[in-house]
Amino acid sequence: MGRGKYALPSDLSTKLGLKHSAKNWIKKMKYDFRYLKVIRFNFIQIQILSFHKFTKFSIVHFNNKIFSNFPVTERGKALSINQIAALAGSLVGLILGGILATINWRFIFLVSVPVGILGTIWSYFKLKETGGTAKGEGIDWIGNLIFAAGLIFLLLGITYGLMPYGTSQMGWTNPYVIASLISGAGLLIAFPFVEKRMKYPMFRLELFKIKAFLMGGISQLLFAFAFGGIMIVLIILLQGIWLPLHGYSYSSTPFWAGVYMIPKMAGFVLMGPISGALSDRYGARTLATIGLVIVGVSFIALSTLPYNFNYPEFATIIFIMGLGSGMFGAPNTTAIMNSVPRMHRGAASGMRTTLQNSAQTASLALFFTITIGVLAATLPTALSNAVTDAGAPQLAPIMSKIPVTSALFSAFLGYNPVGAILSALPHQLTASLSPSTVATLTSKQWFPETIAPPFMHALKISFYIGSAMAFLGAIFSALRGGRTIAEEEITRVNSPIQRGVKDERDRI
Repeated sequence: MGRGKYALPSDLSTKLGLKHSAKNWIKKMKYDFRYLKVIRFNFIQIQILSFHKFTKFSIVHFNNKIFSNFPVTERGKALSINQIAALAGSLVGLILGGILATINWRFIFLVSVPVGILGTIWSYFKLKETGGTAKGEGIDWIGNLIFAAGLIFLLLGITYGLMPYGTSQMGWTNPYVIASLISGAGLLIAFPFVEKRMKYPMFRLELFKIKAFLMGGISQLLFAFAFGGIMIVLIILLQGIWLPLHGYSYSSTPFWAGVYMIPKMAGFVLMGPISGALSDRYGARTLATIGLVIVGVSFIALSTLPYNFNYPEFATIIFIMGLGSGMFGAPNTTAIMNSVPRMHRGAASGMRTTLQNSAQTASLALFFTITIGVLAATLPTALSNAVTDAGAPQLAPIMSKIPVTSALFSAFLGYNPVGAILSALPHQLTASLSPSTVATLTSKQWFPETIAPPFMHALKISFYIGSAMAFLGAIFSALRGGRTIAEEEITRVNSPIQRGVKDERDRI
């Protein structure tokens, strides 16, 4: 998105020429076709990655083999090391993607091919199933189809809802978006009722009767909702505003944005093993709760920064935010999985991961909706006034109709938005601009300084919502109760003294 030239609003076609308007319409058709291809390929990619996502917890950590190799006193530490390995790969990918994007954006997809091949070969020969499997259990095809269809419709609706529709900056009034959202929501609402009738359900709803699993799952959901969209909005802040203001070319901002976000990941890497080891000794409630509080306070601290902030201050805040997320992650996940019986850990892992990924997607949709909504109300006036003050009042009607998403993602993908806009205009219009005016408009400072005030206003609202979600998650985390380990509960219940005592774990 944002790689092509700007398509001008249709009501300006008479001013700019029918030929130019038709040319943009053809380019838009080609762009939409490519965009649909990207969506289809990305859907296939996600389906493949979902298998890895579940096996990462079922095979790498939570299956019977790992539980036999790692005692209760070491599971949190083992999980934190596993999460650090995944995060290290993400960090390398973020920086490498920024480097490759400056060469050719297609390389960020092609680089995954050798990695995927190597991972496939390695997993085939190295991963061994020694912990046993559920014998005789079938696959819940109906539940899988209903849940997958519900997510697909819902995510497609969210995706196109964030894109311009007609004269609106967003597509929430698009009938197809509304139909997609209603269909997706209807299927997801029907899903738990269907699961109750399945002999071998995809989601074992009875696990929610376990207090530690329920409260840990809600905490994870709220954390993902607060934290899921923070990376992308901070990247946009760096690439679209802060880095250009500090002399970085638009083409180099993808790389440097990844570099400047390293403190956030460093905080997670530093705290992960510590919190994992401590949770093995003292339980997850205190660590996970404090971690969410730290994340919430970090959101508030980010909301106090100006757009032209001092980087050491910004780096300190995101480093502390990384510490908080690291303090929450491994302890909470370990507590969730420790609370369920061995035979249900695979299902519990899938449920936890699904809830987390769904919340992250919803977080992106919320953050972008807030950002685009606020910018749609303020950015057109800001752009019109800015081009008039720069000596180009003839561009004010055009600039006021530029889609917000186009302006944001052009900068996000390493292009000077104003340069892309001017190159899409008829020559007779750009020829009327003086060289000094063009130099002002295409400078590194003009566009960031123009969009910064309305963008920071939208960003603060997102930060406040993220902070509220983190604090709410901390409350649920504190309510999870004491340390719960299913093996110890089963041993206690089956002892001669406690035999016959029934509780919620016995029923599960």
